[in-house]
Amino acid sequence: MNIAIKTDGLTRKFGDFTAVAGLSLTLPAGGVYGFLGPNGSGKSTAIRMLAGLLLPTGGSGSVLGLDILTQSEEIKKQIGYVSQKFSLYSDLTVYENLDFYGGLYSLKKTERAGRIEKALALTALTAQKDLPAANLSGGWRQRLALGCAVLHKPRLLLLDEATSGADPDARRLFWQLIYRFAAAGTTVLVTTHFLDEAEHCDRIAFIQDGAIIADDTPENLKASLPGALYKIPSPDPVGLLEGLSAQGHDMSGAYIRGQSLCVRTVGAPPRFAGDGTQKIAPALEDLFIYLVEKKRAKRHRP
Repeated sequence: MNIAIKTDGLTRKFGDFTAVAGLSLTLPAGGVYGFLGPNGSGKSTAIRMLAGLLLPTGGSGSVLGLDILTQSEEIKKQIGYVSQKFSLYSDLTVYENLDFYGGLYSLKKTERAGRIEKALALTALTAQKDLPAANLSGGWRQRLALGCAVLHKPRLLLLDEATSGADPDARRLFWQLIYRFAAAGTTVLVTTHFLDEAEHCDRIAFIQDGAIIADDTPENLKASLPGALYKIPSPDPVGLLEGLSAQGHDMSGAYIRGQSLCVRTVGAPPRFAGDGTQKIAPALEDLFIYLVEKKRAKRHRP
């Protein structure tokens, strides 16, 4: 099996604070993989170590067969990397930004011109190629950043919160591009805190407090949620939750979602089911809430 990324106990500390705690994973080449977790969970720190931008303080790892401790400069040449704060030059045009990054990747001038035209077509920016980057909308700037990152045809593409701040249409178009790269054989690793985006990944690793708390396909992860999930519509879901809790109903987990109360039970069907109560299929959000609460309870256990 061709391995794109392999880490063993990868750790990064900043003083007394541990941002990434013993990250161990193996990602085969090909496909789209997601690091899913809230802000501050360690996703960006982990991906910066994989990109060769930050040295770990413990553990080991390899990217495309290159050691992240000793071959970080070579890793940077072999991958594409896009972050939320990807550096575009506002006073340069779209074409000039692509040309600049093509030079950084040491592409010859004749080869560079052809690659730039393909990148413009792929990202649907041909009509904007003479516009200064400063005049682009957020979605267009993200597409330009992606075009810059793939000029050298990297085998691995690392996307760190690349769609944060984008509107839904821009995010959808960005993911269409991700699928195209993956279909062409590029391995894609994306960090996100958007649960709907994680559904698009072939495999997901949930990260909390710098550690992986679950790792599998979206379908297997949702199927692993214990018990059954019920949705109870209510004009006062907070009051309903307080009432059910006071009555001692068997609820393994409960939380409010809009004008409904979602309740997870293990064992017998709920006795509180009333008009409008529906048994629903778990979503990634439901599993993530369960995993976070489970980890929190374990941490506070005497």
